[in-house]
Formats: sequence, C-alpha cells, structure tokens
Amino acid sequence: MRVRTLGAIGAFSIATAGPAFPQNAAEGLAHPESTAQGDVSITIYNGERSLVQDIRQLSIPAGESTISFPDVSARIMPETLSFAADGTAIVEQNFDFDLLTPTKLMEKAVGQTITLVRTNPATGVETRERATVLSTAGGVVVKIGDRIEVLRDDGLPVRAIFDRVPNNLRSRPTLSVTLDSIRSGTRPTSIRYLTSGLGWAADYVALFDETDNSLDMQGWVTLTNQTGTTFKDADLLLVAGNPTEGSGRRSQPRAMVTTGTEAANRESLGDFYLYPIKGRTTVANAQTKQVSFLDVQGVSARRRYERRADWLVRDEQPVAVRSAISFNTSGSRGLGDALPAGTVRFYQRDREGTPQFIGESRIGHTPMGSDLFLQTGDAFDVYVQAEVEKREEIDKVEWEKTSRYRVIEDNQVVRETETERAVRYFRTTMRYTFYNAKSVPVDVEFYQDGLYRGWWSRDYRIVSEDVDGTEVNPATRKWIVNVPAENERVVRVVYETKY
Repeated sequence: MRVRTLGAIGAFSIATAGPAFPQNAAEGLAHPESTAQGDVSITIYNGERSLVQDIRQLSIPAGESTISFPDVSARIMPETLSFAADGTAIVEQNFDFDLLTPTKLMEKAVGQTITLVRTNPATGVETRERATVLSTAGGVVVKIGDRIEVLRDDGLPVRAIFDRVPNNLRSRPTLSVTLDSIRSGTRPTSIRYLTSGLGWAADYVALFDETDNSLDMQGWVTLTNQTGTTFKDADLLLVAGNPTEGSGRRSQPRAMVTTGTEAANRESLGDFYLYPIKGRTTVANAQTKQVSFLDVQGVSARRRYERRADWLVRDEQPVAVRSAISFNTSGSRGLGDALPAGTVRFYQRDREGTPQFIGESRIGHTPMGSDLFLQTGDAFDVYVQAEVEKREEIDKVEWEKTSRYRVIEDNQVVRETETERAVRYFRTTMRYTFYNAKSVPVDVEFYQDGLYRGWWSRDYRIVSEDVDGTEVNPATRKWIVNVPAENERVVRVVYETKY
C-alpha cells in the first residue's frame, strides 16, 4: 500500500494504490458528502457555545470493544461528553483531532523514509530517490544518500510518496470510545457534548413608513459554523440569553430606553427564550446561513429627535440632534415578541418607492413590552445650540426666596442641617436655540444632564422655563420643544443651584 502526495512542501493531495486501508485510513477516502452522523439535534447558545446530541444505530459486540464516532465537532469539549446505549458502559474515551493533511502527513514522517519523485521539465523523465525526513521546522529537510537537501515550495515538479498513513491521523474529527457491553447487537447509541465554533446572531430589517408612522420588521438568524464539521439535516434550537460559563464571564447586554414587563408567547428555558428553527437544515462547515424567525407588519412607530447637553455647556456652533426610530415590542402594539440581541437596520422608501438604507442600531436582549429608541444617525437639518446666557452668584437671601418648602411639621423642626462649609449660590440662565430647516414642524426632545452633583446639590431649583419640563431623574430634566417648519425657536430656562 502506498499513499502518494503531489507538490512540494505546502501543497499536497492524496492518491491511493494497492490493498485496502485500515479503518482510519479508509475514512480518508470517504466521499466528502457522506457522514457517519445519525439523528442530530443542536442547541446553539449566544456566545458560540452549543450542545450537540447525536443518536446513531451501531452494532456493538458483547464484552469490551472500541467504537469510533467520526464526524463529531473538531472543537468538541471532551470533558462534557455523555454516552448512552442500552446494556453498555463506557470504559474510556479518546478524541482524535489530528487530521490528515499534507502538512501533518509530512510531520508524522520525521525519522521515516519516503520516496521523492522529480520530473525533468524538458524531457518529462521521472527520477525516484529514497529520502529520510529529518525535520519539518520551517521547511522539509531530507537526507538522500550522503547529502542533505531542503525541499522548496518553488513550483518545481517534485512530489513525495508515502508508504502508509500513520495510524494516529484521521481524515475527520473522530471520537473513539471503549465500551463494555453485556450483549451484542445493533441498538440506538447516543452521544451528547458541548462544543465551541457554532454561533448565532440576530439581525433585523425594518422598513419605516413615516407617512403613517408604521414599521414592517423581519428578523433573521445568522448561523456560523467554524467547528471543522458539517452537521447534516440537524434539528436546530436557538437559545437567547447569556448563560454563565465556568469562568463566570458573561456578556453584558446594551441598555434600553424602557424595559418591558410582558411575557412573550414562546417557550422559555429557565431565564432564556427558545427559538426553534422550522424543519431540519444542514449547517456546513465554514458556512454562514440565514434563517427567518420574525416577520411582522404595521408596527406602530415614529421618528424622534433628541439632544442631550451637559451642565453649563457652551456650544460654539449648533449641534445636530440625534435622529431615531421609536417603537414598542408589546403584543397590543403590533410587534408582540421578545427580541434577541442583534442589529436593527432601518430602510425607508424614496419618492420612487425604492427602499433606501437610513441607519442602524444595536439592541440587547429585549423583553416584550419594551420601548425602544434606536438612533439612526444625526439629523441633517435639525440643530440645537445650548449656551450660558447669564450666570451670577447670589446671596442666601436671594436663594431663600425660591425655597419651595420648610422642614417644619406641627410647629416642630423635623430636620436640622449643620453647615460644614461655606455654600455658594448661583443663578444661571441657559439659552437653547432650536433650528429646523425642514418643511414640516418637528418635536425635539431636549435633555439637560449634569444637574445632580451629590447629596448636597439636590436642592437645585427651576425658577422659570419657557416650556414646561419634566424631571427624568435627579440629574436630568426633559423638555419637548415644537420647532416650526423652516424656522428657529429660543427656549430659556433659569436655574438656581449650589454649583
């Protein structure tokens, strides 16, 4: 038996001649489309960790024997293997991941003798020499008679012929299991293991209609297989969530505007949602596959504009507001599902009715009933300029004039504050100028951040404001400002603070 490889150092192919190969070598001749897998089910988690369950019909002899399971993941975690067969106990397991490649074949031949065939480019005459492989570190070094040669991958017609395939090389990732069976016969044999290299991510395509404030959304699952193995006709189940690994590491989802409190109408597993893929599918190695899992129309949505400003900001030029699409994932408002983490890409039709890309935003795992504010970019013609129009220091008398409460109940003081340092008081007038070059009026959500500096600063006052605002939290106040079409609007807010 001889195995012949063509090329020089780096580019070999395998041909065979002579008597049959032993079991592992015969696997090297298996048709690339064939598989030894049985009934395969794969559960894929976020974070490229997956559970593979494979049920095969195998003939197991009585007593102790070794059974091979080719076509398992090349990135299997052997310590997670679970084996089950009626009347059979597992004695030992080995995972052979050293695959048959031209490079590996040459590496295993170190210290052995091979045949080098050289072809004269001019005459086509072949010359054969026996050579001992000395090293493959950085190149192939061989000894031929009394001389040492280095095989160069320079395109010259030289090929190497190997006498056999080493027993420890496999053409496919193979799990070998030593069993002890109380009886012989064919029976279902199940293996279950965790593997890396299989991952999935959600991607969303959203078509926004600004005329009727609605959204059509499709959800796609993108499967990626880097396990070194093709899984044929597998039953796929996707798990949305972040299970903790042994190291305790976990990914953190992105924050949402408002987290929902509705339960999705789909199966859950502990704290995770399950997304089964309809029908069986083949996930080829080194392949990316997309499968649809969401398709809804007419979701209520609207465009929103937002600007946030830090305390005492002084814009030298107007700043473009953020343009965003806002919608809700509740069942009553059209979408009606929990959304796995992924990227939402927005499109909008132009005057000719052709969808055009208008931006994208990433979401974390999103419960049903959540309000989402997804930025698509900066507005081209809506701006805000925030400026300190006036700032002066005031005395305590002026400060007390705007006090809104006294800490006295039933003619008794219920709280006393000792002054441990001198307190300074300020009255600040902020001028916010809104610009709108659109042909329609717009509402801009403006947020003043930075109002909370610590417990001593909580008693800040809004003395006057041209537009009624609301307190989002102790550090932020919000105004919704309507800006006329092709116009500008100035809003002034007077603050009294201790900073």
